[in-house]
Amino acid sequence: MSHVVVIGAGQAGCSLVAKLRADGFDGRITLVGAEPQPPYQRPPLSKAYLLGEMTLDRLLLRPLEFYVDHNIDLRLSTRAVEIDRTNKSVLLSDGTALDYTDLALTTGSHPRSLPARIGGDLDGVYTVRDLRDADTMEPEFRKGRRVLIIGGGYIGLEAAAVAAKKGVKVTLVEMSPRILQRVAAPETSDYFRALHTDHGVRILEGIGLDRLVGEARVAGAVLSDGTEVDVDFVIVGVGITPASVLAEGAGLTVDNGIVTDAHGRTSDPNIWAAGDCATCLFNGHRIRLESVGNAIDQAEVVAQNIMGKGVDYVPAPWFWSDQFDCKLQIAGLNIGYDAVHVKDAEDAPGTGPRSHWYYRAGQLIAVDAMNDARNYMIGKRLIEAGKSPDPAVICNPATDMKALLRA
Repeated sequence: MSHVVVIGAGQAGCSLVAKLRADGFDGRITLVGAEPQPPYQRPPLSKAYLLGEMTLDRLLLRPLEFYVDHNIDLRLSTRAVEIDRTNKSVLLSDGTALDYTDLALTTGSHPRSLPARIGGDLDGVYTVRDLRDADTMEPEFRKGRRVLIIGGGYIGLEAAAVAAKKGVKVTLVEMSPRILQRVAAPETSDYFRALHTDHGVRILEGIGLDRLVGEARVAGAVLSDGTEVDVDFVIVGVGITPASVLAEGAGLTVDNGIVTDAHGRTSDPNIWAAGDCATCLFNGHRIRLESVGNAIDQAEVVAQNIMGKGVDYVPAPWFWSDQFDCKLQIAGLNIGYDAVHVKDAEDAPGTGPRSHWYYRAGQLIAVDAMNDARNYMIGKRLIEAGKSPDPAVICNPATDMKALLRA
């Protein structure tokens, strides 16, 4: 009997096994997860969950009964230790081995941490990646306490928003000249800088961390310009790295992630990969997409191809971030943009819904939409259809945006 073993019980792993069963796969399925909880959503951990607005049961992607009802062997608190490609088996941390006909790696990613030599190992220094991280740091978020957030990307900004809403005094440092420099245009950086400043967040750009100070627990920080900051705790949001150690140990091709072909297959024909740990092709370039949308879509394509359907994965990137009362929605990838055009709400210019439209050589490639779900959806559909309306038309308040989809 066919046996699909999936290593990594996150969004991609859950999506993959669910798609296999939904499409009629009748072989054995084993889903192996290192955490004690069934697969759950991770994005709310740094937002609604930390705010106390979402409970654990609402985080779960599927109720536990789903795995029982669909004959999926869910193995929790268990890690894959080694892949034996010759004999097509996986050794687990509990000493058992699983034989497979197909193996899928959905191992996700790890947050980058600070080195111990600059205080990264002090108590009170946190990263945000899993439920244990969120639960461990939650007691720190008390009114009047002081937090230093290192990194001005989306994770750092989301953590800053949660802390400020809970009455914590927030200082955020970003070593680049501006927040969001790696992922967004200056216009988007300006929008979120103003949003955070209006809520009392102190943002220091072009300034890095020299070191954290304290005995056993962090008590302060020395910044790269010599400034000393007193803190009660620290959150590190300086990016993630793909969890590819297992793949590397098995001799699979790895290059900033597990290299996959258009079908999601690795350099071994019986091993597949999807989600944060995997690279894929997008417009002729090899990229790794760190998003829920990619984890779901890529995993579902892998499931179809395990069943022999020969489906190519065509990424349609989308992302989101919640900060204070702003929902940011992003469609497309802004890589290589050469122009950004701002569309304001006609009735509330500068204060209402806003969207930033990215162009490259006249081609619409991405949209950042702030509290502007309607234009986000229109932008997403335009990008997917390969349509590039004149920016002057898009930014004209009188334009019927839906009509652009029919043009």
